[in-house]
Amino acid sequence: MKIIIDTDPGQDDALTILLSVISEEIDLLGVTTVSGNVSVAQATENALQTLDLAGRPDIPVHAGADRPLLRAPVNAMHVHGRTGFEGADLPPASRRATPGHAVDFIIDTVMQHPPQDITVCAIGPMTNLALALAREPELRTRIGRIVSMSGAFSEVGNITPSAEFNIYVDPHAAEIVLASGIPLVMMPLDLTHKLHTSAERLARFRAIPNRVGPVVADWLTFEKRFEATKYGTDGGPLHDPNTVLWLLRPDLYQGRDVSVRVETGSELTMGMTVVDWWQITDHPRNVHFIREADVPALYDVITERLARF
Repeated sequence: MKIIIDTDPGQDDALTILLSVISEEIDLLGVTTVSGNVSVAQATENALQTLDLAGRPDIPVHAGADRPLLRAPVNAMHVHGRTGFEGADLPPASRRATPGHAVDFIIDTVMQHPPQDITVCAIGPMTNLALALAREPELRTRIGRIVSMSGAFSEVGNITPSAEFNIYVDPHAAEIVLASGIPLVMMPLDLTHKLHTSAERLARFRAIPNRVGPVVADWLTFEKRFEATKYGTDGGPLHDPNTVLWLLRPDLYQGRDVSVRVETGSELTMGMTVVDWWQITDHPRNVHFIREADVPALYDVITERLARF
């Protein structure tokens, strides 16, 4: 599977990149970065550091949008720390970003491949994708699918009472992408809150006899401190890696096709994903919305893949 990861790393974003790199089923064509958890400059540095850790400095990293389409930037440094990579010390990246804007890379790469050949894993705000669709409308029929960590139904919000972070940061971009007609698989908070990063699960990562496993354990231990305090648990949700995990093991997930729209007009509910789970309306079912998973099996997959490094 040929994929592009569009991301704002973030510790769990880095785990997503690592899983894609080590899995022979996946050909990671490039990483594009966007302003979200941290600034686009910091996100780009983090993506480069991740690929250094993975031993893959050959994979291109293109910096993208430094702000949302219409709204002021919002970050998640209160969760991820100042750099987004707090918890583990990595050496500075061995290289700079690949020349060329992320939007141009997405357009050129998709258009140079056969139609529906490429999947985009969108694990940050969707600004780059929205800009790419505006620049090249043919992407609507050329991108095979988008697998996104975004949105919520019954779990409502994690950055406001009603909105999930990636959608909230750039709701107008998300609205454009969800209305594009591109097949879209959504990994919402309803799912990710079930993948609890317990102390026992992180101990398994830390015990892996290579450098990558302990780094991932340290990253997630730091990142989940905020959510552990928030939810009164010994860990927190595991978000972004579900995109690549779904590509690897779709049999471990369950969901249904539904209509999902994004609120862009109300400050009270800005970025809310309105999920028609019970098919109350006749709006097009534009999203395959995942809500259930075999959590122990997925942690087994993560552990086995990290042990390959």
